[in-house]
Amino acid sequence: MKVLALDYGSARTGVAVSDPTGFLARPVEVIRRAAEDAGLARLDELVAEHEPEVVLVGMPLTLRGEAGAQAVETEAFVAVLRARLGIPIETWDERFTTALAQRGSSDAPEDALAAAHLLQSWLDRPAR
Repeated sequence: MKVLALDYGSARTGVAVSDPTGFLARPVEVIRRAAEDAGLARLDELVAEHEPEVVLVGMPLTLRGEAGAQAVETEAFVAVLRARLGIPIETWDERFTTALAQRGSSDAPEDALAAAHLLQSWLDRPAR
């Protein structure tokens, strides 16, 4: 199953995609202001280009696993995507993905690396 992952932020949203088998994640790009018209149009293009079966959006929970202000904003973004894209949208705990991205050594943008870590953790989860 091919999956497109988004590490949403109001200023920058990292994008990653899985291989067609749903085994490996790779960073793709960073979209500026993804919740605005131009950002949403770019997401439409990426969905058309990669043809994912699912879009995964990182949910920024607190260290206690609670939803804070950023999670509320992310939920609003997810609602827009559900109405717009016409494919399943799932959320996944994104805690520590940015820290993992900061540790890595890659030429990919940090936000895209965070999206790839998010996606890889979802792909590696036990029992689908």
